Amino acid sequence: MKHRRTLAAAQTIPSPGDVAANIEQHLRLATIAADARAQVLVFPELSLTGYEMELADSLAFSENDSRLDPLLDAAARSSMTIVAGAPVMTASGLHIGAFILSPTGGVDLYTKHHLGVISESARVDGIVPPPEASVFTPGKRNPSVNFGGTIAAVAICADTGRPAHAQAAAARGAATYLASVFIIPSCADDEIGNLGTYSQRHAMAVVMANYGGPSGGLASAGRSAIWSERGERVAALAPAGAGVAIAAETDAGWRGRAIMLGD
Repeated sequence: MKHRRTLAAAQTIPSPGDVAANIEQHLRLATIAADARAQVLVFPELSLTGYEMELADSLAFSENDSRLDPLLDAAARSSMTIVAGAPVMTASGLHIGAFILSPTGGVDLYTKHHLGVISESARVDGIVPPPEASVFTPGKRNPSVNFGGTIAAVAICADTGRPAHAQAAAARGAATYLASVFIIPSCADDEIGNLGTYSQRHAMAVVMANYGGPSGGLASAGRSAIWSERGERVAALAPAGAGVAIAAETDAGWRGRAIMLGD
């Protein structure tokens, strides 16, 4: 029996370092996804704090941080798995993490494997963030996400630039690849193109959640999207603004839509 998936990508406009405000926006977007009966909702890289390298240590989450409670409640109410990004302090160091919040109350953690470097060409107003490796430690945690009778794998931004990462996800049985990213405009065509390629190459649906506004002094490309396992882009958001891309698998194929916050 084939399990039908309903997938969602949340595109946020982060408030720099304001966790409470960012959680409030997460909850508003989660309500949109829940109304569409999404089974899994993915937020961008470091979505709970914004891409704020200098604030990461002071804002770092613990593995069972009480600040996650509103999102856990939302996951339980809607029977939806939520993947949200934050700096996370563990015994192995400070990591770029993706919390996997289960409707049953469980909390799991993916830690970014491959840290990124922002090119000088991306400089905005004289600002370019420091290399991620100067703030964070590469991670190794790689839990699977189980929802609706299927398996999904998580990736964070630069992980998606390594073809072996997506290949390994498919090899361990993932039918869906959940990419939590911060992609800037100058890199967008290549990085978004990679994700579309992976969907077809590995027969995995791909969900990509990106910022819809600037963070850490950098512009964002937006364009959060979902691809079918045949490489078809079935839902996509605009380059700017907050909203949710939703794709539902049906007997007749995938059906997608984009809902901007405030519509």
